[in-house]
Amino acid sequence: MFKMKFIIVSSIFISFLLFTSTIKNKTRVIEKNISNLTTKISFKTKDFNEAQLDFHYLTSPAEIEKKLSIIGFDNYLPIKYSNIFFDISDLTEIQNKISNLKNIDEKKIQKK
Repeated sequence: MFKMKFIIVSSIFISFLLFTSTIKNKTRVIEKNISNLTTKISFKTKDFNEAQLDFHYLTSPAEIEKKLSIIGFDNYLPIKYSNIFFDISDLTEIQNKISNLKNIDEKKIQKK
């Protein structure tokens, strides 16, 4: 009777010991992943803030006037409405057409 109780208690203790160690290892891996992701997020937010600062600096009216004074107001031409893309798919479609035309021209040159 005593041996049976001892075997049951020791098996339960060993199983809890193994269970605890596996859970501890899994949480350690999760904590490392969280730490890596937080560092990546901090770098991304820093890059975003710098890009936002650059955008606000470069698009300020004073900076635009400085750039226009360098190239001259006579040489400044606004962008044609046909060159403004409202969707990335429009841009990629035109780039594909241009690249296809270049490929056709290169093939014609190679045949000669």
